[in-house]
Amino acid sequence: MASRELGVDEYAVIKTLVMEDDGKNPLIVLMHGNRQVSTRALARFLNAKTVHPCDPAAAQKHTGYQVGGTSPFGTRKSLPVYVEETILDLPSIYINGGKRGFLVAITPDVLMGLLHPTPVQVGY
Repeated sequence: MASRELGVDEYAVIKTLVMEDDGKNPLIVLMHGNRQVSTRALARFLNAKTVHPCDPAAAQKHTGYQVGGTSPFGTRKSLPVYVEETILDLPSIYINGGKRGFLVAITPDVLMGLLHPTPVQVGY
């Protein structure tokens, strides 16, 4: 586990999750390493019938990254990004830099400035 190797709380290690809505529109959700995404709450927020994780091949097609090394930065095509709101309260976060095992430490302000994600409350 990356948090153990880095000696940081899993809450500060951010997962990049590639999902699709019922119209097969891809999107990225940034979530704490120790929390899950309520796809029902996310679908409600998006006014979609359903939202589900992409299969690995679709995720790689949308982002250009291999699953396990998915970064929200520099995706193959521009995707909407949603960030669990409580991530923005952390002093620093650790997020995938584009390959398995490569995490970068940044502040949430940098994340907001680069990606302009939409804050959501969909974690549990």
